Amino acid sequence: MKRYALIVALVMALAASIGCAKKTTTEPAYEQNTGVNPALQSAVQTITDSRVYFAFNKYNIESQYDAVLKQDADLMRQYPSIRVRIEGNCDERGTQEYNLALGERRARAVYDYFVANGVNPNQLEMISYGKENPAVLGTGEAVWSKNRRDDFRVIAE
Repeated sequence: MKRYALIVALVMALAASIGCAKKTTTEPAYEQNTGVNPALQSAVQTITDSRVYFAFNKYNIESQYDAVLKQDADLMRQYPSIRVRIEGNCDERGTQEYNLALGERRARAVYDYFVANGVNPNQLEMISYGKENPAVLGTGEAVWSKNRRDDFRVIAE
């Protein structure tokens, strides 16, 4: 019996040492990759960082977002390989169905803005998350105002 216990212990120790072997890699770090276009990466980051917020129960784009959306449209025209998903979001009030439809109208408003400013429609797609993807949890106008938004996700560069 002791012999079997010793064999099991040795097998387990051997398996643990193999599973924990340190992997080595010869691949260069991402920063050292010469194939990365820094200007393209900056454009992707600028677009990803953009947000458009909406008033309660509204989907019209307020004039304060013109400069941001114009800049994003310029970048997408400059880099036609960039594809962007416009993600419409709502606050927690209202039914699931109503908020999905409102989120879609919000995403459509930005989509239409981009196309009107020369972005190829093939670079864009839309989705509505309704109230299912809050940026901030909680209740009250300070929270709700941060959840009524469009986010931009670069899905191809």
